[in-house]
Amino acid sequence: MISYRTSYAYNLTQKEDDDEKIESFKAASYQAYQGEKLVKRYNPYSYWCMTRLADTHNIGRKRGGVLNALKMIKAHTLSIGVRSDYLYPVEEQKFIAANTPGGVYAEIDSFFGHDGFLVETEAVSGIIKEFMATPGKH
Repeated sequence: MISYRTSYAYNLTQKEDDDEKIESFKAASYQAYQGEKLVKRYNPYSYWCMTRLADTHNIGRKRGGVLNALKMIKAHTLSIGVRSDYLYPVEEQKFIAANTPGGVYAEIDSFFGHDGFLVETEAVSGIIKEFMATPGKH
């Protein structure tokens, strides 16, 4: 869970009110709830396939490296970074935008880490709308 939310957000939202508590923690309940949602969305093999694809994906494979692969992209691209995202750090999004012809970088600040792109819908939508409204950017 800490790769999807910041430690600050996780500790703030899952903090116990009782320092003497030794069972039935908020964090355990939250993790069980998230696990149940995941089970309902994906069968285990599908989820394993998705995580395997994410772990093994290399855009530079058979394209002469990452930089060469990015230079081959013909579409105008928008990379949105979330400052608190531990899973896909802003440095990676900046790198993509800087090395893709016509690449554009935008950034949002979010308390929610990687989940920021799901939670900060107004900010993300605004960035996308501005990108789409710019002639030649889509």
